[in-house]
Amino acid sequence: MKQSMMLIPTLRETPSDADIKSHQLLLRAGFIRQNASGVYSYLPLAKKVLQKIETIVREEMERAGAVELLMPALQQAELWQESGRWYTYGSELMRLNDRHDRKFALGATHEEVITSLVRDEVKSYKRLPLSLYQIQNKFRDEKRPRFGLLRGREFIMKDAYSFHASQESLDEVYEKMFQAYSNIFSRCGLNFRAVIADSGAMGGKDTHEFMVLSDVGEDTIAYSDESNYAANIEMAPVVATYHKSEEDLVSLEKVETVGKKSIQEVSEYLNVDETKCLKSLLFKVDEKYVLVVVRGDHEVNDVKLKNYYDAGSVELASPEETKLVLGCSIGSIGPVATKSEEVEVIADQAVSSIINGVCGANEEDFHFTGVNPGRDFSVEQFLDLRFIQEGDPSPDGIGKIVFAKGIEVGHVFKLGTRYSEAMNATFLDENGRSQPMIMGCYGIGVSRTLAAVAEQFNDENGLIWPTNLSPYEAHVIPINAKKEDQRLLADRIYSLLQENNISVLYDDRDERPGVKFADSDLMGLPVRITVGKKASEDIVEIKIRKTGETLEVNFEKLVETISTFVVK
Repeated sequence: MKQSMMLIPTLRETPSDADIKSHQLLLRAGFIRQNASGVYSYLPLAKKVLQKIETIVREEMERAGAVELLMPALQQAELWQESGRWYTYGSELMRLNDRHDRKFALGATHEEVITSLVRDEVKSYKRLPLSLYQIQNKFRDEKRPRFGLLRGREFIMKDAYSFHASQESLDEVYEKMFQAYSNIFSRCGLNFRAVIADSGAMGGKDTHEFMVLSDVGEDTIAYSDESNYAANIEMAPVVATYHKSEEDLVSLEKVETVGKKSIQEVSEYLNVDETKCLKSLLFKVDEKYVLVVVRGDHEVNDVKLKNYYDAGSVELASPEETKLVLGCSIGSIGPVATKSEEVEVIADQAVSSIINGVCGANEEDFHFTGVNPGRDFSVEQFLDLRFIQEGDPSPDGIGKIVFAKGIEVGHVFKLGTRYSEAMNATFLDENGRSQPMIMGCYGIGVSRTLAAVAEQFNDENGLIWPTNLSPYEAHVIPINAKKEDQRLLADRIYSLLQENNISVLYDDRDERPGVKFADSDLMGLPVRITVGKKASEDIVEIKIRKTGETLEVNFEKLVETISTFVVK
């Protein structure tokens, strides 16, 4: 393609609202443009990359036995009401009414639509298992869209769904999908990890996220420094052991701590280590109040709390609720002499080993010292309720935990019967009995994958596309197209590469060489072919974008040389 016919609006300056490399470079290199907050147009270069990612996805989905279809983005509210998510999904679901005042939602995900479709068309175990997928735009009303394509309100997603007559069948397909995802992200050249994850609003158990390692990632990965163990920090279990000190128990004493609210303030004021402090937080778990106690240097993991209670929602009690239930402010909460009998007290395992600790006294400006679990307060259960920390033992027993930031690009779920039971999606088994279909769900952020590749593959001059994802494999640049020998040789190269199925972008613009070279570096095509002073000798310069290596090549050897750098 000739560059004069393309829409590639490159920018010399970095847009002020672009915070991360991928967002900056995709804007500067003319791949995307913002239409509204979190809503982008994919310009021709980006569209070509997306098509290549989608091709890889389709090949691996077909290899895993999934069949493509396309479902509507506009979804009836009745389907979401059947599953119960119309009321629980939250404000991210974009809802609207048509002219007849019927309620709809723009598809944030398609569990309801696919379940209703298969429910109506599949009646027998003989039609199962069945795996279906689509590649489609999704809509989520993000409160704070940011980081370009990494967190938007409209994005491109591949979502697949599998239906089964048995758990064993689901397990088998789940493993195939897991392998397919590993293949997809490996073929995209990404440095990623598959991590144990929480299913969130999707429901289901046994889930994995595929995380691209990146300092700008919004998720924290906890992984072993000696094994393949990796999990989202929300899901990593703590297997640390705690030992009680040998000191004698002292009496419980209430002390004045005017203005001291945080663990750090209290520990410094009373000259005690944070590990001897008790941090108490009041949560509202569905409609029930739960007081969660952890060690002062630990943080409550609300996902573990939610999973323990199998709750629909978990949130911190508001200051007003805390005052009403416990009679004090948030900074004064403690488990000793909790006034309300309606409050259940649970604690992290580390709390059971604390001797002569410190906690809030449920009274403004006072704390208790000499606090001992069991003697001074009762606990319903000691559980794993905290976030894992760096240096903790790896849950698989091999090595220590270290942290890394990650960008989620894929997620696989074992949904079980969460949707089929709610929506009456059943089949007749071998004995003629009606059974709920067992489901799996598998999502890939296609546009997010594009951004993740851009985040990992760049330098100070621009993007550096892997050859199998690059919008074009070669970039032909005549230094001065007004010179006949350069123009004619560039034309011959353009035709030669096309004849040999090497995709090529031909910079035929009337621009200065410096502008052409800068734009070429920004776009990041794998091979640049510069036609210059030696055009009359049929000699050109090749530059490899990834390494910066340059070499002079005769026209006759051009295809052979380029082919060594272009991976088909």
